[in-house]
Parts: sequence; C-alpha cells; structure tokens
Amino acid sequence: MISKNDIKEIRALGQKKFRDERGLFVVEGEKLVEEALRSGFDVVAHYRIEDIGEEAMARISQLTHPSPALALVRQRAPMPFTIGPDELVLALDGVRDPGNLGTILRIADWFGIRQVLASEDTVELYNPKVVQATMGAIFRVRMHYCDLPSTLRFPVKPGMTENRSSQASGGIPVYGTFLEGDNIYSTPLTKGGIIVMGSEAHGVSAEVAAVVNRKLFIPPYPADAHTSESLNVAVATAITCAEFRRRSV
Repeated sequence: MISKNDIKEIRALGQKKFRDERGLFVVEGEKLVEEALRSGFDVVAHYRIEDIGEEAMARISQLTHPSPALALVRQRAPMPFTIGPDELVLALDGVRDPGNLGTILRIADWFGIRQVLASEDTVELYNPKVVQATMGAIFRVRMHYCDLPSTLRFPVKPGMTENRSSQASGGIPVYGTFLEGDNIYSTPLTKGGIIVMGSEAHGVSAEVAAVVNRKLFIPPYPADAHTSESLNVAVATAITCAEFRRRSV
C-alpha cells in the first residue's frame, strides 16, 4: 500500500526544488524501473500498479498515461571530472530541451561515451522528461555540470594535481561543430578528445568557442544544395559520434 503522505512526497518530486532538497528522482516504466534496480543506484522505494492500485499510481505518476511501475531513486553524488587517455567525452553548451538532453545521453551510451560535461544552464539531468528520454542511459552515463569554459581549458587527467595553472589544455583536442568548420568527413580526427555541442537556439557560445581548438562542420548533401538551416542538436551529436567511432575501428 501507499500512504497519503507518500503520495504527497512523490508528487513534490515533480519540481526541481524538491528533487534537490531530497536528493531523489522519479523513474517510471517497467523497463526503466528494471534498469534502476540493476544499476547499482540506491532505489529507495518501488511501486507497482497491482500493489497500490490504478488510482494511486495515477496520482503519483508524472506521465500523461501512468505506467505499471514507478521507483524513487537516489541521485548520484557529484565527483570530479577527469579524462582518460584516448577517452571521448561530450560537452553540452546550453542545451535546454529535456528531450534533446535525454536523447544525447542515449546516443552517448550507444557509442560508449561514459562522461558528458554540461554548462550550468543546461537542462537538469533529473527532469522527468530527461529521465524518460534517456531510456536507461542515465544509469550508465555520468553527467558533470560545471563552468564549461574553465573545465575545457584545464581538463584534468588521472594522476594530475589540481594545480590548474600548470595544466593549460593538457594537449587534449577540444572539437566543436560550426558552420565555418572543416568537413567532418575529410578532416583528421583523434580517437579521444572532447566534443562540444551547442544550444538549440544559439549554437556554441563565444566563451566556449574561444576554447575549441578544432572546428568541425557536418556538410549537407549535395554540398551546394539549399537545405534546412541547421540540424537538431541530438541528430548532430549522433552523426558526430558515429564518425569519431567509425574512424577508431
């Protein structure tokens, strides 16, 4: 069974303020709940519709159509960002749409990218729409919210000290997608590095662009065709990650 107070507490987690205060987030759907239970994350409560009834599930669900299962999961504790040798990392600069962030995490998961950096104005990881869109990738890909220009300028490798004054860029390639960049299909790419993807409305910000040392462009086909103005950021991320991984095979 589930109490009225439990229902009130769970419903409150629909708001970021309460998610932050309690350090919890909601997972819905049988597949996602099973992913949570297998993930090693701390699942603090687990509800099934056959145990609490349809009415109660409808009251605690954050979906238009309540699913048969819901879990409360403890948020992962933040940890310092370090980048390993030949590791590929994504960096998101002001990605605001929850569906895009969730899809990008799913893309990262598919291409074996285990860390994603995010500017502080990127949408919150535990937003219910983000969680649903990840399709379970939230349990395998770690997000680091940070001062993005500073982190890109001084990425820390395992074993390095925190004396950032001696770490300037660390020799790590920082890629970004720009209209004036080099054709991604014909320019050399390294196995590892950091790939910056910009916001839906404004692309990569000037502050972050100043740190990017390798600009890339995804060309339309044919090259001189009149096409859409731009690609969706999640689609562009998928194309970029696929090309990096294709080169490393």
